[in-house]
Formats: sequence, structure tokens, C-alpha cells
Amino acid sequence: MAENGKSCRDQRRVAMNKEQHNGNFTDPSSMSEKKRRDREERQNIVLWRQPLITLQYFFLEILIILKEWTSKLWHRQSIVVSFLLLLAVLIATYYVEGAHQQYVQRIEKQFLLYAYWIGLGILSSVGLGTGLHTFLLYLGPHIASVTLAAYECNSVNFPEPPYPDQIVCPDEASPEGAISLWSIISKVRIEACMWGVGTAIGELPPYFMARAARLSGAEPDDEEYQEFEEMLEHAEAAQDFASRAKLAVQNLVQKVGFFGILACASIPNPLFDLAGITCGHFLVPFWTFFGATLIGKAIIKMHIQKIFVIITFSKHIVEQMVAFIGAVPGIGPSLQKPFQEYLEAQRQKLHHKSEMGTSQGENWLSWMFEKLVVVMVCYFILSIINSMAQSYAKRIQQRLNSEEKTK
Repeated sequence: MAENGKSCRDQRRVAMNKEQHNGNFTDPSSMSEKKRRDREERQNIVLWRQPLITLQYFFLEILIILKEWTSKLWHRQSIVVSFLLLLAVLIATYYVEGAHQQYVQRIEKQFLLYAYWIGLGILSSVGLGTGLHTFLLYLGPHIASVTLAAYECNSVNFPEPPYPDQIVCPDEASPEGAISLWSIISKVRIEACMWGVGTAIGELPPYFMARAARLSGAEPDDEEYQEFEEMLEHAEAAQDFASRAKLAVQNLVQKVGFFGILACASIPNPLFDLAGITCGHFLVPFWTFFGATLIGKAIIKMHIQKIFVIITFSKHIVEQMVAFIGAVPGIGPSLQKPFQEYLEAQRQKLHHKSEMGTSQGENWLSWMFEKLVVVMVCYFILSIINSMAQSYAKRIQQRLNSEEKTK
């Protein structure tokens, strides 16, 4: 890997010598200053500062992406035709009556369940804007609701349907002590593992971008990759904590390989994009990177997160937290009341007694959570619009810079 980094720097030096020989060489400090100004100019293109320009650039970027994908599909007509034929067979199988329909419905149900959680996992880690924190908004609350229901019902044999859309306690009572940590983990294993698979898939774009840039020698259109190259060049001068943390991740992945990637993927790590860029830059084999990422995120990390949520929302811990809220001087009892009403309403729902009416505490807490989800989703959409608008602005800047070089 060190030889690869050295050869990459040699290639850059050769390219700079060619530019100097052709009379197009410019001072590196002025180039870095211009890149900094361009980056600041792009960062100002956001909806709350320049709404009209941002929306215009967003739609123009969409048109360019659609044009590029149309061109790629046109040059892969055999794949497109094969996909359309397979889709036609699946549609015919789905709508034609017969004994196979029971299997079709079962496959459809499982496919939609897997696709839902994998899609949420991809949204959580894919490089579009800031990402959508789907664990806090969807998977975490789902595990918490199953945990609360398991302790209340003393069972995890929730009828199906309506589970997982609505959890209702089974009619048959289980013996006391039948609920264990492992039984709850097993109940939410599919949803959690599929979510982890989605997060692993969402980490692939930085890897492929860095790998393509290294193989082609082209300047990548990505800020994180440019920061990565700058970090490699100024590795010895890094002083601040963030730079040292990034260097630690980069060194761990580069020197340890598979187990270094596995270690980074197995813990909540906001710098894991850097691991993907490092693996792509140093041409780590795809299955080494993706295999370690998949094992770390879909198995190790997900079990750590599941156990934490299940323990946090176990019956005695929840009761202690509600009692602690009530012990707060002055405002404790007023804060404790809506939580008690919410928990009582959930118990009534689990035992099919929700027709008695919805309590005020449940309305208040449900309203707060719904608004939080709406705000997070809206912010994610806004971040995608801003990111795509800034990508189009970067296209304009690159075109202007290339025109200046040719003059």
C-alpha cells in the first residue's frame, strides 16, 4: 500500500511537470486559494440564502443525471431488455390466478419487509447531504415498542397480521419468566440485520469513487476525497483532534486491512466514509472491504445497538426512568403525568382496549414524535436539494476553469 501511495504521488508530480512544460503551470498556493473560494461560493448555494438559484441548479442537475443514465442504459440494451422480460414474467406470475398465489403473497410480504428496512439503512448512510438518521426515527422506536410489548404481554408471539404494523398481545398467556433478552433479540433480528445490510450498501459510493479516481488518475468530484488527499500530504503536520482521528482511521484501515475495516464498521463511527475512501484509494479488493463492512454493521454493530435499546426499554428500567422524572423538584409531577398516561395507553392497546379512547398524554407525545420525524425528513430532503445544486455549481466552475486554462 505504501508503494501504491508513492506511485500515486509520482504520477501527480509527472502531471505537474507536464503542465509546466506546456506553459500552463500555476502557483500551487494560488490554486488552493482559488479552490477555497470556489468551495465557499458553492456552500452559499442553499435554499435559505439563494432559493431561486438553488432550485434552478437542482433541476438542471437532475436533467444532467437523467441524461447520463439514459445514455448508459442505451449502451446496455441487452441488460435493459433482459430486465424488462424478467419484470414481465414477474408481473404475469403475480396477477395470474392459481395455486402458486399463496407462495407469491408470502414472497411479496417478505420482500417488502426486507426492502423497507434495507432502504431505511441505505438512507441512513448513503452520501446524499447529511443522511437520514433512520435508526433514531424508525428502527430504534420499533425495537423499543417490541421490548415494551414483550414485557407487558409476557410473550413475543404477536399475531401476524397485524404485527409489525400494530402489536397486540396473544390470547394464550405464557409462563412467568418466559421473556429473556435473547427472545427479544430474536424477534427483531430480521429488521435490525436488514437495516445493517442497508447501511453497509450505503457505504459503497465513497469506495467506488476513490477507486475509480485512483485507477483513472482523474480529479474526483468529491470534497471528502480532496480532503483525504490533503490529509495524506500534510499527515505529519496534523495537530487538531479531528485530523488525528481521521489519520488514526486511515492508518488502521491501511495497515490492518480486513480486521481494521471490521473494527471501524463494528462501532458507531461518523468517520467511516474515510475508511471507504481509504480502501478505494489503496485499491483494497471489493469483497475485502464490503465483507468486513457487512459483518461489522449488519451483525456486530447491530447486536450492540439492539442490546442497548432492549436494556434501556426493559420494564423495570422504564419504570425507574418515569419515577426519576417525577422526582425532579417543581416540574417533576407535571412532566411525569403524560409519560404515565402514554404507557398506560400503550398497555391498553396491547390488550385490545384502545377503544376506550386516546389519552391526552399519548396525543402529546405522539404529536411531538410525529413532528420530529417530519422535521428530520424535511431536513434530509433539503440537504439533497442543496447538495445537488452545489454539484451543478461545481460543474459550472470546472467548465470556467478549463476555459481559462485554454486561453
